[in-house]
Amino acid sequence: MGPHPAVAAIRLAVRRVLHDILTDHHSTTDAATHELPPSPLVLVACSGGADSMALASALAFEAPKLGIRAGGVTVDHGLQPGSDLRADEVVLRLRELGLDPVEATAVTVGREGGPEAAARDARYAALDGAADRHGAAAILLGHTRDDQAETVLLGLARGSGIRSLSGMAAVSGAGGRYRRPFLQLDRQTARKACMAQSLPVWDDPHNTDPAYTRSRLRHEGLPALEKALGKGVVEALARTAQLSRDDADALDAWAGQAEAAVRDNTGLLECAKLYALPPAVRRRILRRAAIEAGAPAGSLFARHIEEIDRLITGWRGQGVINLPGKVVAQRQGGRLVIRQG
Repeated sequence: MGPHPAVAAIRLAVRRVLHDILTDHHSTTDAATHELPPSPLVLVACSGGADSMALASALAFEAPKLGIRAGGVTVDHGLQPGSDLRADEVVLRLRELGLDPVEATAVTVGREGGPEAAARDARYAALDGAADRHGAAAILLGHTRDDQAETVLLGLARGSGIRSLSGMAAVSGAGGRYRRPFLQLDRQTARKACMAQSLPVWDDPHNTDPAYTRSRLRHEGLPALEKALGKGVVEALARTAQLSRDDADALDAWAGQAEAAVRDNTGLLECAKLYALPPAVRRRILRRAAIEAGAPAGSLFARHIEEIDRLITGWRGQGVINLPGKVVAQRQGGRLVIRQG
């Protein structure tokens, strides 16, 4: 008798991702000696919740069969009493699954961008540090299709354009460090897999705290949408994310190719040439130029790009446009100048 269907589903998802990681790893074969590099290490980021525990169990099962070393890391955000003890429990559970190395990393969460964004930034910085210390080829994240749907709705609420609607990528980070095997699986599948394997899980109280935007969306917003529109909203939003990502990638590539043609021999952007481009392509070039000048990407919103765009499409002698990061944009002699103020 085979494994429970939920267990089989999570293992298959992880197996596919591990095959991809192994293929990328083998592509680094030494051309001179034709020797394969050492066995890669893959870490799982685990909070102790159902999604990440299901992911950890699947990694522990699949990795040895492919000759991959498997470890884990849990991040203690220090936002709840006893969080250090909780992190120690997660470390123990990961070791019981056979993962090695395993570590808990404590972080200090700032305030920039709000509590959720600040916690996320601190968490990814800690995961990057763990990957660097251990020389990990990749880190697996337990985001599910439900998380993807929530991310799309949050992007829609911000009105930040098609890139926000594309949600989370299956592969992201420097060199494709982060992998998300569960984006095609729902949250219930992960929970069922934990139950079938008698894996203890921790339900983070922040996930049900209405003080957090994502929690309100999860427990109030999405159920209201499903009540109004019927079942299948989560699947449709996840599908929208993939379609939006494909479109955004194509437009980004177009903008990258067009940028050189709209700059003069001093590197300044020529307004007339920018005006001739489709708005979606032009705005990508403007956003990239603002970031290169020092504007933080996370603080650069659609309204900022629209203001810069009006220097191209609605020129009426406007003055300097102030952007995040003390960057300014202005039109001078038919050229667009974006620089530190």
